[in-house]
Amino acid sequence: MKKIEFATFGPGGNSESFYADGKKSTVEAPLWVKQKGLDAYEYEAGNGLSAGDATLKKIGDAARENGILMSFHTPYFISLSGVDPEKRLKSIDYISRSLHAAELLAADTIVIHAGSAAKISRAEAMALASDTLLKNLEVNGNTDIRMGIETMGKVNQLGTLEEVIELCKISPKYHPVVDFGHLNARNIGSYFPDRDSYRAIFDKIATSLGDEYAFNLHCHFSKIEYTGAGEKRHLTFADAVYGPDFEPLAEAIILEGVAPRIICESDGTMAEDALEMKNIYRSKGENI
Repeated sequence: MKKIEFATFGPGGNSESFYADGKKSTVEAPLWVKQKGLDAYEYEAGNGLSAGDATLKKIGDAARENGILMSFHTPYFISLSGVDPEKRLKSIDYISRSLHAAELLAADTIVIHAGSAAKISRAEAMALASDTLLKNLEVNGNTDIRMGIETMGKVNQLGTLEEVIELCKISPKYHPVVDFGHLNARNIGSYFPDRDSYRAIFDKIATSLGDEYAFNLHCHFSKIEYTGAGEKRHLTFADAVYGPDFEPLAEAIILEGVAPRIICESDGTMAEDALEMKNIYRSKGENI
């Protein structure tokens, strides 16, 4: 993966404004994103991948042409910790398909949900997820694409920062994907009170996995409504209740000297909110 020296920003999927501008196909997204002043795009296949290889290649070609950094969100029905052995190991096939799609998209990262810990203990869920990831290496261990394990927003999901780091220790092929909104939601809004709490994320990853994992960390950011069970729904930056706030994260990025890629997953305003983050980051860089 090419080392990027500055934080980069982009949407996860297509904003409402993408379609309001008359765009109809994600093939048009890389140029549109570039024209908005953004740097990255995450192809969302959470509900399954329906696009064919030809379309994915056209998107990848457009991304290369416009200098857009690409990533791919794998289907939500992947469950590394599933108790049904057949369904759990089927996840490896979905990861293989996702890596194939990522290659066509010119994506350097895929994002994977670890699964549930609702009906079993967290220790049992971690053991199952670890076993799946070990078996996955037998099939997909030669890929140069980062296989990212995402922090999750619901309390009964596998995916605390500590759990993700532990799973990533299985192999250098696995990388943490930090969703700041998820971490805030599963901790009932108390996870990021200031910039030092954000800095601690990068420090913990660097200490546990190595500086290179923290430097170009793949991230998600959005404001998320939560309940006692954690994540309820994604919001937009217009929300003034739930958070988390981005400005302290921008300060933390600059003070830590890191260059994460931040994908915005706001509800319908992903591109606009990603651009707001980029502008805040640039402004903070001039003043810190």
